[in-house]
Amino acid sequence: MRRIHFYKYHGAGNDFVLIDDRQGSANISDHDVAQICDRHLGVGADGLMLLRKSESTDFEMVYYNSDGKKASMCGNGGRCIVAFAKHLGIIESSTKFMAYDGLHTAEILEWNGCKGIVKLRMEITSNIKPCLDGWFVDTGSPHYVEVGEYDSNNYDVVKNGKTLRHNNTFSSIGGTNVDFVKAKNNEEIFVLTYERGVENETLSCGTGVTASALVFDSLTNNTTTINKKINVETKGGQFAVYFDKTADSCYENIYLQGPVTMVFEGDFLLND
Repeated sequence: MRRIHFYKYHGAGNDFVLIDDRQGSANISDHDVAQICDRHLGVGADGLMLLRKSESTDFEMVYYNSDGKKASMCGNGGRCIVAFAKHLGIIESSTKFMAYDGLHTAEILEWNGCKGIVKLRMEITSNIKPCLDGWFVDTGSPHYVEVGEYDSNNYDVVKNGKTLRHNNTFSSIGGTNVDFVKAKNNEEIFVLTYERGVENETLSCGTGVTASALVFDSLTNNTTTINKKINVETKGGQFAVYFDKTADSCYENIYLQGPVTMVFEGDFLLND
């Protein structure tokens, strides 16, 4: 058996195990990740992150989904690892770090030692495109977004999300994340998400919240905007997505802002 020291964080209910791997000695396998993230036999989490040293930035974020596979960018994970870096004394209130999709900047707006608000710069790596009965966009992770009158209490996110996640349209990218969006007013939406890799509904998803806000704006706003704000509600909590929209309908300076909480730290015995 091996003993792994870990920390548990969540960003609006999207929960993660974080490990300080600045020494590069964690030696975590895909099987180990799945074992740690198991909600019955392990710590339980939607994903696991290693914080590693970086030569060019404050740190590097290495992210795994709960199925044990190394994954693309995670917005809530990014916000949580920023708070973790502060806990470790690596940063104060602002940071630059590397992730799967490149360089990110972030700012800790509030922090009381165990909870607060973190604002993270996001990237859009594809244009918003019509797809099936909705839209597709990549915000560091691929997302298929549908907008409709979804009942957050009764809509079967798992059944419908799983079907769309495995649609042949997305086979070339290994499937997609799926977001169901309901407009509350012109500046506020509610989002339900089925996450690829977790293979289940999650209480919130940072890249999904960002993708949903941009799709919603593209459908309701035809004007150039600076520092536009869309409020986003999820089952796990409240977010704000900020962005600029250019004259040719491109999105720039995208930021995801929301809550982060450190839940606990402990040790886990890995069965080799």
